[in-house]
Amino acid sequence: MPTNFLVESGESSSTPSSVSNFEEQPVDREPLRVLVIGSRQGVVRTIQTLYRLRFAEVREWSPLMPGPNPGEVMSILTRYLSTN
Repeated sequence: MPTNFLVESGESSSTPSSVSNFEEQPVDREPLRVLVIGSRQGVVRTIQTLYRLRFAEVREWSPLMPGPNPGEVMSILTRYLSTN
């Protein structure tokens, strides 16, 4: 589903990786989640902008999911930070 976020440049992306279990992560790393919530168009544009800024690959974001309010969607990016 990450192709929902691609700019119409013909780029392809691989299937997003599954969400990792906390217990499988090394103890020297902590998860950090970035959550984008808004209209479908707003979320997609934000993910595309963050990609262009080299913040995150499109494939790293979760597929669009229903948001907390009607008409909203959300997507989550999980990064792991070193605790050292």
